[in-house]
Amino acid sequence: MTKQIASISISGEITLNMHSLNNEGGEGNQIMTRQLTIVDKDGQEHTVNGISGDMFKHIHVGHLINHAKENKLEVCTNCSVGNPNRLSSGEDLGTFFSGKDIKALGDKEIADAIISKCVVDDSHGVLVTSIGKQNRNHARKSVIEFGWTIGIPEKNNTESYIHTKVVADAAGKRGESSNEGQNIFHRPANHGVYAFVCNIDAYRIGFNDIDRNYAIDDPKRIARYKAILQSLLASFLNPQGAMTSSQKPHITDFKGVVTYSEKMIPAPTISPINPEYQSEIQEITKNLNLIEKDSITEKSFNGLGELSAIIKDLLEQEPYKLS
Repeated sequence: MTKQIASISISGEITLNMHSLNNEGGEGNQIMTRQLTIVDKDGQEHTVNGISGDMFKHIHVGHLINHAKENKLEVCTNCSVGNPNRLSSGEDLGTFFSGKDIKALGDKEIADAIISKCVVDDSHGVLVTSIGKQNRNHARKSVIEFGWTIGIPEKNNTESYIHTKVVADAAGKRGESSNEGQNIFHRPANHGVYAFVCNIDAYRIGFNDIDRNYAIDDPKRIARYKAILQSLLASFLNPQGAMTSSQKPHITDFKGVVTYSEKMIPAPTISPINPEYQSEIQEITKNLNLIEKDSITEKSFNGLGELSAIIKDLLEQEPYKLS
């Protein structure tokens, strides 16, 4: 029997080597890695490496656009070419509402248009600031959420390596600012076990938050649910973030817990910064199922192979629908 999935959470420890997925910027010829200050379960402060949730959203969107175009799902003009402005620039919505008084439009109509026009804007959210040539603000919240991927204290580090661009007959080249001469630069290579958390509110796929109805039909919601999940799996198998052309991350391991909810109780997640996160999630799941029978399922995974099997099973289900 097909299940209706309301929400999905992943809490896991992902081991990455020799990556530079997220950097703070450059000083001179030194690229600086991104570092964060966190506190652990006991309140002790640590400075660790981190990869922003924006980076994983960027990676996921790239795979989602490819999937959407391959499967002929709705994609707006900007998303079809990977423009991060999505529907916020107003051209597509201006065409959609051509001939209508923009100031007189209700928020429900704008939300319906955003959802129906594009799977990326529906699932990743957008802040519209204009429609056509007229200013108009409207925000759609993301269906899929990524937290910072955080280096677990004492299990991560950064090293810096020198790189050179060898230019034949460099003496005849123009100045350094032209980027044509002999360049020497330092680039970080990070390694560690990272705490990863993400959540998908599957019930919100196609859901208009203003009138609390669905703006697209069930077959489209199911197609978008599968697109989001397949793109999430692709994000782990092939993360296309910063500097991957020459520092593709060595994904060495990924283990943790997937939880999913068949009711409106959220699928629980605990950060793997807490060493007892798996037992905590199991205890929460047990108690939530006592509160609301058979509402939460918890599945542990030990490696990307087992995670891919869990996602395969979830792909055979459908998104929950609020009545």
